[in-house]
Amino acid sequence: MEAHVVSNLIVAALVFGAAGLAVAIRRNRLWSEALRELARRRPIALAVVALFVVVALLESVRWRSEPEGPEAGDTVSRFEARSVVDRMFPHDFREKSYSAPLAEVEFYGGAPLAHPRSHLLGTDILGRDVLHQTLKGARVALLVGGLTSLIVIPLALFFGVTAGYFGRRIDDAFFLVSSTLMAIPGLLLLIAIIMALGRGPVQVCVALGITSWVGFARVARGESLKIRELDYVQAARALGVSEPRIIVRHVIPNLMHLVIITFVLLFSGLVLSEATLSWLGIGIDGSWGQMIDQARDELSRDPIVWWNLVAASSALFSLVLAVNLVGDAARDVLDPRTMKEHR
Repeated sequence: MEAHVVSNLIVAALVFGAAGLAVAIRRNRLWSEALRELARRRPIALAVVALFVVVALLESVRWRSEPEGPEAGDTVSRFEARSVVDRMFPHDFREKSYSAPLAEVEFYGGAPLAHPRSHLLGTDILGRDVLHQTLKGARVALLVGGLTSLIVIPLALFFGVTAGYFGRRIDDAFFLVSSTLMAIPGLLLLIAIIMALGRGPVQVCVALGITSWVGFARVARGESLKIRELDYVQAARALGVSEPRIIVRHVIPNLMHLVIITFVLLFSGLVLSEATLSWLGIGIDGSWGQMIDQARDELSRDPIVWWNLVAASSALFSLVLAVNLVGDAARDVLDPRTMKEHR
C-alpha cells in the first residue's frame, strides 16, 4: 500500500477515534465537567493546540491529481501526492534562493522574484516558502509527540503497574532495568539507538520511547503500591477476583488522571528532544528542529537571514508553551489534591 494511502487511513482512524472519545466524554459527567473546567482555565492555549492539530491533519491528508498550468508537463508532478497544506500554495511557489518577507526582489542580486510580495515569511536557501515549510513541520512535531507517547505510556504502565502490584522479584527486576537505563546518559543512549535503527520518523519515535518510559513507570509503580492496599482492592481479592481483572478494573482506572497529565507534559519534552536531535544532524526531515539547524549558518551571513530561524523557533515555542499550559491546567483539574487546594 502506498505511503499517502496509509497516511489517509491513519488520519481517518484518528478522526473517528477522536469522535468516539468525545462522545464517551460527553456521556461521562466527571470527564465532561473536567473538560469544561479545562477550557475555562486555558481557552487560548487549547485553541493554539487545536490549530496545530488541524494543520498537522491537513498536512497528512494527501492525494494525487493532474497538474495544471506550467507544471502540467512535469512527469514528477503527475505521480506526486500533495497534501491539503501543499495545495494551499501554488505548485511552483519557489524562488531561486533567499528572499526577505514580502520582498519584491531577491535577497542577493536584486533580481525580480517570480512571486513578488507573496512570501509572507520569505524563502530559504533553496527558494522554498518558509511559511509553507513551517506549516508542514507541525505534522512532524505532532507525529513525534503523539506516536512516541503512544509507545511510552503503555510500556510504562505495563512495567510500573506490574512491578508495583506484584512486588518482590518483579519489582527488583524492574528497578534493575530502570536504574540501568537512568544511569546511561539519555542523549548518548538516544543517539546510539537511532544509529542502530535508522533515521526514519518511526525509528526516531521508537528510540525516544525507549529512553523516555522510565520516569512515568516509576510514578505508576508508586501509585500501584498504594492502590493495591486500599479496601476495595482487598475486598475484590477476598471475593476471589483474579489479579489481572483487579488490575484492569481497579488499578489502571485510578491511574488515568496521571496518564492524561503525563501525555500532555511528555509531549512537549519529546518535541524538544527531536529539535535537539536535528541540531545534531540526526533528526527527522522537514521538522522545525531541522529548520533551526539549517539556520545556524544563516546567522553568520551579512546581512543576516533571520526569518527562517524566527519562523521555526516561534512555531516550536508556541506549541510547547501551549501544551505546557494545558498540562498545568489538566493537572489542577484532574488531581484531587490540587482540586481541593484551589477550592
